[in-house]
Amino acid sequence: MEYKNLDVWIEARKLTKIVYDSTKNYPKEEIFGLTNQMRRSAVSVPSNIAEGCGRNTSKETIHFLFIARGSLFELETQFYLSLDLEYINDEKLTSISNQITICKKLLNGFINYYKTK
Repeated sequence: MEYKNLDVWIEARKLTKIVYDSTKNYPKEEIFGLTNQMRRSAVSVPSNIAEGCGRNTSKETIHFLFIARGSLFELETQFYLSLDLEYINDEKLTSISNQITICKKLLNGFINYYKTK
């Protein structure tokens, strides 16, 4: 299966762009803190989906899909922290949360697909 055609990978790429755009205006002192961590979490999602698709067995694929899923939950928490720190507002959090939810649903569906293989 070509990962580049997967909706889950495409939506994860969109999420990564949103994260980079959203964190551009974070305080400079966060460059090596929250900004960097959020970007790494975001990049981890499509990267682990791709890596999972490159594995030989369903078990290996599922392992990487769960890593991607964990990164989504980590990223979600980091956006809540951003709200607490007043780096983003409620409207931005809602918008980003919607994209994270899309990714979670697609990823959960993809995991379930591999579990039945």
